[in-house]
Amino acid sequence: MSGTLSVDLEASDELDLDGELRFLGIVAAMIAGDLRARRRAQRDRRAFEEETLRLRDALGERFRPENMIGNSRAMREVYTRISQVAVADTTVLIRGESGTGKELVASAVHYTGARAKRPFVKVNCAALSENLIESELFGHEKGAFTGAASSRTGRLEQAEGGTLFLDEIGDFSGAVQVKLLRVLQEREYEHVGSNQTQRANVRIVAATNRDLESAVREGTFRQDLFYRVNVFPIHLPALHERRDDILLLANHFVGKYARRMGKRVHRISTPAINMLMAYHWPGNVRELENCMEHAVLLCRDGVIHGHGLPPTLQTPSDQHETPAGSLTERVRLLEIDMITDALKRTEGNVAAAARQLGITPRQTRYKIQTYKIELT
Repeated sequence: MSGTLSVDLEASDELDLDGELRFLGIVAAMIAGDLRARRRAQRDRRAFEEETLRLRDALGERFRPENMIGNSRAMREVYTRISQVAVADTTVLIRGESGTGKELVASAVHYTGARAKRPFVKVNCAALSENLIESELFGHEKGAFTGAASSRTGRLEQAEGGTLFLDEIGDFSGAVQVKLLRVLQEREYEHVGSNQTQRANVRIVAATNRDLESAVREGTFRQDLFYRVNVFPIHLPALHERRDDILLLANHFVGKYARRMGKRVHRISTPAINMLMAYHWPGNVRELENCMEHAVLLCRDGVIHGHGLPPTLQTPSDQHETPAGSLTERVRLLEIDMITDALKRTEGNVAAAARQLGITPRQTRYKIQTYKIELT
């Protein structure tokens, strides 16, 4: 029974109770039918929404490359873009801040495409001087310049039939930009010191953390080259834009470095998780990986604690303006870690947590109030 229908009638000698009862029964049946229909529609709508979310998640998992981690909406959009372009030979431009994992995206584009069994050659343009980048890319002949004691095969030739990944393409000089434009348009190039034209069957995947549109306006990056490399852009979000993935990535890196160091790490403590989630991560995923390697190195009891994270993540509270690396601050963080973990294990039972910590319940309550620890 979903409810009750009640009606008050004035007393009368002519009152037909049986007729009124039949009428109210009809009204109640109509209300009940409408209620059942509304509930059925609500259940169907909820089931449809849940199925839509399930299918969307399943679709995201289907397109997620094996070398990438993240289930946030921003990353699912990246996976979809990768799956769309991997099947073609279209030039790809990967954009994003330093440390977001642009090389992983380039690798995913290559290894999920038709060229997966062919070479994947990487060139860090920012790491090479202007004098070396041309020879590195296109190769050179013996005697082409001072110090060229023998011929050299360029990265473009090494990547024949596969993919050439140009990281930090925004750092190319004007002369190299012209030659790269020819490769993209005509699929032709020459070794340095040679006039023999070579054909290039290579897919180009470029990456940059620079604002190329501004570089085009300033005249430091060719507009025609920008249009040629920006055929299919993939934007990688910064880590602070995909906070849903922080814990997932942190657990992955903990497992990675625990295996490498031969340690058994069971979990990351709640205070440590809170610190990870509160940090702004200017160095993105690369910085997170370095932080977790640091934490695993200092881990002694199988739990990653807040005090084991690097000093950059240690933020003093408003009431305790002490340096992040000081003894007072480290003791405070350790106590918060231990009390929070004990409360979590005992489901908020202060007396039981005190027994595990080896102190009195009164001391435990005092520290909970002092550090403003929420009971779980």
